[in-house]
Amino acid sequence: MDGLSELLDGVRARGALLTQSILSSPWSLRFTSAAELSTATTLSGRAWITPSTGEPVMIEAGDIAIIRGPAPYIISDDPTTSVHRVISVADYCAESTARLGEEQRPAQPRTCGNVDEGGATVLSGAYESAVGISERLLEELPPVLVVPESDGEYPILDIIAREIPHDRSGQQAVLDRLLDLMLTSTLRAWFDRPQRHAPGWYRTGDDTIVGQALRLLHDQPARAWTVSELAARLGVSRAGLARRFTAEVGEPPIAYLAGMRAALAADLLRETDLTVAAIARKVGYANPFALSVAFKRRRGITPTEHRSIFRPGTRPRVLASYRDDGALR
Repeated sequence: MDGLSELLDGVRARGALLTQSILSSPWSLRFTSAAELSTATTLSGRAWITPSTGEPVMIEAGDIAIIRGPAPYIISDDPTTSVHRVISVADYCAESTARLGEEQRPAQPRTCGNVDEGGATVLSGAYESAVGISERLLEELPPVLVVPESDGEYPILDIIAREIPHDRSGQQAVLDRLLDLMLTSTLRAWFDRPQRHAPGWYRTGDDTIVGQALRLLHDQPARAWTVSELAARLGVSRAGLARRFTAEVGEPPIAYLAGMRAALAADLLRETDLTVAAIARKVGYANPFALSVAFKRRRGITPTEHRSIFRPGTRPRVLASYRDDGALR
């Protein structure tokens, strides 16, 4: 299994909700679901995503953005527009009413806003931490990343747009998998961009010497690797491997291994009930003391402290698409 597949293997949307509405300017939505990862795109019009830290990022129609949580963020028609609606855990706009003059009628399924007016159409999705999102993945992402429409490989947005207004057998399963497909394909396209310096775990699929060395480390992280053993397995010199690995990855092989073990331990501390001793053995340390020393050196806190801080709470497994003119509620 390649690195990205490994990190996303446990990520599964459950009960994803898609909705759609029209946003008539001026509009601004603040999202406060505390999700670890969110997705956003526009089917029509332009939008700005303003994270809690960092500069606003613009997306055009068809671009897909991924926002790293759990801090709130804002999607608006302009970064200067004041927030007029807060999208919380309890309110992802599951249903709404459309107005035609004085006549009211039920909106289409999963539709928010006045479907009879033009404007921007914003889709947004959210993953809670409990669905298995790895810290190794989160640590590589900026507050907001954007994959332009031209870089996309699948007509995923067209499929979502067709599925939103229908209620069919198996509909929920379809919507769940659409969110998963959008997340995975967007991340792959972003890491594959030429200007990206992809992390080591992403490169385990290539056949270069460094890629092969990374694959060995990731396949057996608990093994007592040395640079000499890695070089012997790959048929290269120890000095040559150390030099190439450090140049391409940014740190020597054994330092990289220590960081990878700390990241694996962090995921296990957050996602499982294994004891620190059991986690130490799984990631290559003889005892919990050795893990604690290495973990604190890399992350500044002990494994026990990490578990107490980052253990996931209850968060929504929900995907929503908002077209909201601010006059609905």
